[in-house]
Amino acid sequence: MRKNLLLLFWLVSLAGRPATIRAQLPTASPDAALACRQARLRSASATTAVAGVSGRHRLKMDRYDVQFYRLDLTLDNTSRTITGSALLRVRVGAQPLDSLAFELYQAPAGSPAGTATLVIDSVVAGGRRSPGVLRQGQAATAALAQPAPAGTVLNTRIYYHGTAPNGNTNAIGNALNTATSYRRDGVDYPYHVTWSLSEPFSAHEWFPCKQVLTDKADSSAVFVTTTLPNKVGSNGVLARTVQLPGGRVRYEWHENHPIDYYLISVAVAPYVEYVTTASPVGGPRVPIINYVYDQASLTRYQADIDRTAGFLENYSQLFGTYYFADEKYGHSMAPIGGGMEHQTMTTLQDFSFTLVAHELFHQWFGDNVTCASWEDIWLNEAFASYGEYLSRQAFDTPANARAWMDDAQTRAQSNGTGTVRVPDTTNVSRIFNYNLTYKKGAAVVHLLRYLCHDDARFFRVLRAYQRQLSGRTAHTLDLQHFFEAELGQPLDYFFQQWYQGEGFPAFNVRWNQVGIALYVQVSETASVPASTPFFQTEVDYQLTFQDGSTRTVRLSQTQASQGFTVPVSGTVATITVDPAGWLPDLPGTVQRDNALVLATRTASAAAIALYPNPARDYLTISGLATAATAEICDATGRVVQRQPLASPQLSTQALVPGLYLLRVLGPAGEALGQGRFVKE
Repeated sequence: MRKNLLLLFWLVSLAGRPATIRAQLPTASPDAALACRQARLRSASATTAVAGVSGRHRLKMDRYDVQFYRLDLTLDNTSRTITGSALLRVRVGAQPLDSLAFELYQAPAGSPAGTATLVIDSVVAGGRRSPGVLRQGQAATAALAQPAPAGTVLNTRIYYHGTAPNGNTNAIGNALNTATSYRRDGVDYPYHVTWSLSEPFSAHEWFPCKQVLTDKADSSAVFVTTTLPNKVGSNGVLARTVQLPGGRVRYEWHENHPIDYYLISVAVAPYVEYVTTASPVGGPRVPIINYVYDQASLTRYQADIDRTAGFLENYSQLFGTYYFADEKYGHSMAPIGGGMEHQTMTTLQDFSFTLVAHELFHQWFGDNVTCASWEDIWLNEAFASYGEYLSRQAFDTPANARAWMDDAQTRAQSNGTGTVRVPDTTNVSRIFNYNLTYKKGAAVVHLLRYLCHDDARFFRVLRAYQRQLSGRTAHTLDLQHFFEAELGQPLDYFFQQWYQGEGFPAFNVRWNQVGIALYVQVSETASVPASTPFFQTEVDYQLTFQDGSTRTVRLSQTQASQGFTVPVSGTVATITVDPAGWLPDLPGTVQRDNALVLATRTASAAAIALYPNPARDYLTISGLATAATAEICDATGRVVQRQPLASPQLSTQALVPGLYLLRVLGPAGEALGQGRFVKE
């Protein structure tokens, strides 16, 4: 989701998206991540919201599992007035349930008459009226006329009415909003629209619910009665439209997939409907239902809307078929200053390139698999931001895609301190910190792609993550385990540095060439050494030769000061650190160092005899006179095998066929000899 830059702090006892693109783009397009963040913060007028439910109330809600929400509401496009009911179907936990705890907004005690509040009229549980409902702030507890046995399913209908609060909220917007105009291309047009926006803690400001991320409902339904010619956009499939007397109509939406509380939504306005279709390879055709303000808006945005199908097809190919393909994808327009990824029906202000790409990608990262804690919101927002980059790569120029990533890394670095992990999950502006959650998070996703050495592996990991956790929630540790399984190595160091840690590395390089040996000495410094004193990472170095040719070698930085010897076949003129911009590293220095020449002049490696050559299973090294270490480099200069030489024979069974360079190093790392061989 993308939002506006007002700061909002939400205090709860338990414990945004982009706006400018650096490069010239085909169409003016606000940065989606900033717009997403803006939408969440835009309407908030207070910096501190009322406190949430107590830990005790949370424990009472943990005594059951939500299976189904059904909202049956009367709403209009001109006010925040609500009348209706919410059905909560829950499965009782291990102990019998004598009361049902939930959340619903109530104006603070002592508020003046006319203050917006939501009044509970009655509660019916298991077919019997509750003998009493206790309310303390947003915490509500309905006594049950008869205890529900452990393990049983209980249907509870809560009848309520009132006016949703405005401006006294903890969401990135208000929970329920209404507007009398919208803006298009800098001009305001009169228009009445009402919409919901619940993330992260404000669903209770318009319907009774349990605001616990890890308790997704198995399904939901939203029935809204309104005045014609209004339409209502919501989750899932529009199962039925019922014409009622007096110019009224009821829209009945059904969402048959698991859904988190904050992704349930409504949007009410006299929309114009425009439908397109996506055709993912290997998957069913997906209707894309767009609720646009009016015909003038459709004319203005139709070409932009039509990009959605291509985005969805590309994401489906990379990350697995769109998980809600049996329902739809869609958009409902509202003047929210960005977008919000409501499940199957995004709410957004316009159809800019990155905003559409960002919110759509949330259907995978955020909706299908949802962060299990606001501490891990980057699993939603960083990945959705990275979806913008992937769409730039697929549908825009390489220069604009590179500009997007350069901008993300620069913005990440503008927060010199701070972690991708959210340490204070009661602070809404920190949860949706633009530079850390969205931009640094996206840079970390890019690093994970780099770490895989192969795009096929990167996308395979994320397809497995989506498939195996479909309809569930995830922590960062879950993502880590998926990458560890694919790469076959522990990644504690990576997530400690980039998720838990602060700051960025800088690489200062000295180099010298002696014959066919290029000596590279790298000193790494960290910008926040108290948090992250060292970043263990691989780094690409582009070697530019005097004849104008280039070669890129990847070196593994395992200590703060480290030397490397790279075999070369030409005269090196310059070295460029991280030429493709994979790392969010700070500027460093690169210089040729004559002192390094003097220190290494006698280390010119002699040619050594290797046989058999070509080799199949082993290689014999002739003339070893001292203890040594063997390094085998592939054609790109990457070290693919390193081991002590206990005997003249070296196993080559693990190597793939190709041309290799063998370097023999002495105890101090000095070059003793080198030779080329072919693995059959």
